[in-house]
Amino acid sequence: MNSIKPLSRRGFLKGSALLGGGLVVAFVIPGAHRFASGAENQGKVFAPNAFLRIGNDDSVTVLLGHSEMGQGIWTGLTMLIAEELDADWSKIRVEHAPASAADYGLAGFGGMQITGGSTSTWMEFDRYRQAGATARLMLIEAAAKRFNVAPSAIRTESGVAIAGDKRATYGELADDAGKLPVPDPSSIKLKEAKDWKVIGKPTKRLDTPEKITGQAKFGMDVQFDGLMTAMVARSPVFGGSVKSFEGAEALAIPGVHKVLQVPTGVAVIADHYWAAKLGRDALKVDWDLGPNSGLDSQALLDSFRTLATTPGVSAAKAGDTDGTLGKAVKTVDVEYSVPYLAHAPMEPLNCTVKITQNKCEIWTGTQFQTLDQMIAGKITGLKPEQVEIHTQFLGGGFGRRANPTSDFVAEAVEVAKAAGGPVKTVWSREDDIRGGYYRSAFLHHARIGLDAAGLPIAWKHVLVGQSIMAGTSLEATMVKDGIDKTSVEGVADSPYLVGLAHHQVDLHSPNTGISVLWLRSVGHTHTAFVMESLIDELAEAAGKDPVDYRRTLLKDHPRHLGVLNLAVEKAGWEATLPNGHALGIAVHESFGSYVAQVAEVSQENLAIRVHRVVCAVDCGIAVNPMSIAAQMESAITFGLGFTLHSKLTFKNGQVQQSNYHDYQVLRLNEMPLVEVHIVPSSEKPGGIGEAGVPPTAPAVANAVFALTGQRLRELPLDLSGV
Repeated sequence: MNSIKPLSRRGFLKGSALLGGGLVVAFVIPGAHRFASGAENQGKVFAPNAFLRIGNDDSVTVLLGHSEMGQGIWTGLTMLIAEELDADWSKIRVEHAPASAADYGLAGFGGMQITGGSTSTWMEFDRYRQAGATARLMLIEAAAKRFNVAPSAIRTESGVAIAGDKRATYGELADDAGKLPVPDPSSIKLKEAKDWKVIGKPTKRLDTPEKITGQAKFGMDVQFDGLMTAMVARSPVFGGSVKSFEGAEALAIPGVHKVLQVPTGVAVIADHYWAAKLGRDALKVDWDLGPNSGLDSQALLDSFRTLATTPGVSAAKAGDTDGTLGKAVKTVDVEYSVPYLAHAPMEPLNCTVKITQNKCEIWTGTQFQTLDQMIAGKITGLKPEQVEIHTQFLGGGFGRRANPTSDFVAEAVEVAKAAGGPVKTVWSREDDIRGGYYRSAFLHHARIGLDAAGLPIAWKHVLVGQSIMAGTSLEATMVKDGIDKTSVEGVADSPYLVGLAHHQVDLHSPNTGISVLWLRSVGHTHTAFVMESLIDELAEAAGKDPVDYRRTLLKDHPRHLGVLNLAVEKAGWEATLPNGHALGIAVHESFGSYVAQVAEVSQENLAIRVHRVVCAVDCGIAVNPMSIAAQMESAITFGLGFTLHSKLTFKNGQVQQSNYHDYQVLRLNEMPLVEVHIVPSSEKPGGIGEAGVPPTAPAVANAVFALTGQRLRELPLDLSGV
């Protein structure tokens, strides 16, 4: 049942400051964490829960417990509330909520406040709608008392409660509604899908105007009186440390005030970025490079290849794979590999920290507020609740701004603590790309036996690559029996394997000394490339059309088939193409969504040119089709970057790439035409921010094979080495 809880004075002031003061009533809805917001009856603001505040000026402010990094939840999650509230969309405002696991924690992440894993919409689909429905029910009750009618006589539309010729706006009712008891959750009925007016309607993004006008605040924009800027000189090799340093020349740079050693290296504190950069350039640091100074990309790949010939930890196993392979009519035996990848967001890492006796304030674009609070608390000796995080817009994240060590936040706190004043620690793009936490390189070795009809009868698959969970606080829950499931997702649970009587998937997780992390679409970044390329190889070995072959293998997987059929239909799979063009297909499920892509490519000398990508997506209920299309376009762009260009290499322990000129992402002149088609669905929402990435590389690789007859089994795709 409901639990009424008073807020502290600090919590009340923090909440009421958003809209100029007000009534706050805190309550808990079972299964939905805390829908918080207040206790004192002071008018001005009706705040039925932590996600929604209604002011006397008719404004509806949604406090978003998630981080907006371009994925569109600023709008999508707000649509869920607006649907059930019958709000006036023109009165909607959105703000990043304060960091509070108690208010904004997610059950799927152990009660932590985090944005990642393409979970925001599906995790919040019921919770945010219930927030809107709760507010509407209380407003109706307030209107019924005002009009002296039964609540059943009230209807609502566009922020107004109506009974016959009587009308009252939500702002006019806010004070009265705030005095009412919270409705019992069992009395709250959500709308049926047939009655939706907002969900499913293409809706322009709420954050677009402030981004166009420059009013949107990113972490790099934070500035206030007394704030200094720092840059940190870090070891050029992972695991290295400072032996000694000389800072006199750095201190001679105008604007440089301090040179301090911190756990990650040597920090230069200055008036502004340029002074800090010049000061850091002038530093003389003697590094102990540690045990990883011999890291070399080719040697690493060779060691992975050797491991792949040995038995690994079993991730999936059924039947007698080795025995059945010996009976195969034809065998496909191949190796695939992918390199280390950096996240390379447009806004490099940055974090502003101000530490006082009883509080640590942090301004940054972060995906992981709860862990940031915990780690900052340990560094400063404060309680996590004394760490106040002001979440800013993120200029790209792709997973880098959520890692199990909160590395860039922790470093910034250490710098501010050592400096004795507020400091913004800024990473250059070179720092960002060379700073670690990469998608691991992976090597796959697959041996697949086919019967006389060309269908697989046995599949043996070995993966070699680093675990992103090993050695972190997440290892206990995410690594089971030696298997980091993020390493094998898309293979061990592939629809091509789960129904196959004889299959075996083994995993090796070597520790190389390179720090690794999830990257947009996590394990699916490599497993989809391998699996969907392999299916094309099997189709070729069987003498079958790759689409027809997939239809046979996926006959018991209707959602895979649905996007496959829609994509090939819209792409004109059997239509005549311009001379020198070819098509490739890939279909993959990740994060609860199903995506098929058809890529059209040509060859210009030895360069691969992608002209068109047709994408079909089934993500369950499509809350905002406009945002879904944008995310598919974004994901395809991201995927094409590492399909055609992106690659990190190591020599003498050091990353060889430094910026977009040598760690290339997709260029504007390379952008293909992208068409997105959404499968109508009543299934629960799936993830959308990442699900469009996995099919891109194999669709292009398969098209290149159809065009040239060359099977490229390594990313980025390179015809010059064939």
